[in-house]
Amino acid sequence: MVDPASRRGVVAPAVIIALLLSACASAPPQAPTPPPKAQPLPRNAEPPPAPVNLSGFPLAYRQGYADGCASAKGAERKDAARFGSDTNYNMGWQDGIALCRKR
Repeated sequence: MVDPASRRGVVAPAVIIALLLSACASAPPQAPTPPPKAQPLPRNAEPPPAPVNLSGFPLAYRQGYADGCASAKGAERKDAARFGSDTNYNMGWQDGIALCRKR
């Protein structure tokens, strides 16, 4: 017959090892967070100079180009309401993202 006192000497280290191993369990991977959206240019703000000559284009086109170009280089920057309703902004944004991605 096994002495109960000798059993405690075996059980205690086994319990300690089990607890230590369970503490090493990793947490489930988290879903990647989408990149933050940057604020689009205000409707009345002059955009920064573009890498191409945009003189003669309407302000809305130049603003869309600046937002599209910024989107190509980092977080998306788009005025969604304006993109759907303002043709000049829409075309400028599309041109900006397409041309700035190539550079």
